[in-house]
Amino acid sequence: MNIVSLLWFVLILGVIVAIHEFGHFIFAKLANIYVYEFSLGFGKKIFGRKKKNAETEFCVRMIPLGGYVMIAGEDVEDKKIPKDRQMCNKNFIQRFLVLFAGPFNNFLLAFLILFVSALIYGAVSMKPYVGDVSVGYPAYTAGVRSGDLLLELDGKKIKNWDQALIKLQTSTGETITFKLEKVNGEIVTYDITPMKVVDEAGNTSYKFGIATRYEKEYGFGKSISYAFNKTGSLFGSMVDTLKYLFTGKVGVNQLSGPVGIYQVIDQQSRLGLESILYLIAYLSINVGLINLLPFPAFDGGRILFLIIEKVFKKPVSKKVENIIHTIGFALIMLLLIYVTFNDVLRLF
Repeated sequence: MNIVSLLWFVLILGVIVAIHEFGHFIFAKLANIYVYEFSLGFGKKIFGRKKKNAETEFCVRMIPLGGYVMIAGEDVEDKKIPKDRQMCNKNFIQRFLVLFAGPFNNFLLAFLILFVSALIYGAVSMKPYVGDVSVGYPAYTAGVRSGDLLLELDGKKIKNWDQALIKLQTSTGETITFKLEKVNGEIVTYDITPMKVVDEAGNTSYKFGIATRYEKEYGFGKSISYAFNKTGSLFGSMVDTLKYLFTGKVGVNQLSGPVGIYQVIDQQSRLGLESILYLIAYLSINVGLINLLPFPAFDGGRILFLIIEKVFKKPVSKKVENIIHTIGFALIMLLLIYVTFNDVLRLF
């Protein structure tokens, strides 16, 4: 195990989690909600600090794979804390903002990192121009050439490579209709069936033989535009991935857990700071989106219960809600164990 990559792994996850939890923390404070603890990591406490006469203890715990903010009245009402300082007694908007602020901070972090990266290294053009096209592969045989601009895939407009890649890389061998603008301005359409490729490990994939082409642009305005568009593009591609996951086009065995994330960080850390910054932005958007899913134990699940309370003018029983969140958390842990097991198998 590479010690530098391990340090990057802990630092990157730590930053993403800290920013997420800080969103919950700061909005809880703004709503005058009592906060017991701000913790990075899970398990045994290895560091804790609480200023004299302060209410919140800041902790670092042994397992650096998450974190939490412990808020009064979030799960059960605490008789030791004044009612007006408990989350359950705050209005809908205040509770919604406390829950939503975590994912929002992840999106904001991604935007800022992409902006800073673009200022330093240049903003990557978002237009989906085709790069190298491999001779002998279906795309070349059909007539696709380097410099072509990809306009549509199966009738769906394509604005950037993130949109295109998620469709091409999840192909299961079906024919896809490409609409392109040639270098001379001519609009052409090709029906392309990917080539089936089996690697040494026996894994099957489908290749069109197209590489992406990216060009750098410079300047403050270009950097802002890139950060905004890239954040939206990554968010959209992750939504598509989730859609493919629920429809079965992407298998659960293709997901990655901590071991898989470590491997990606190990690879990207060898490519330099620009790649690391991009990875932080990518993972931060991922964390933000996953937490917004209306699934028990996620922020989105808690927001769903909040909306149900608003619609029906009556809160769901805290006992019932906590049981549902506990079951949801257990299912998430089982999924984490499963994908981690698959990550380890892939190592061998």
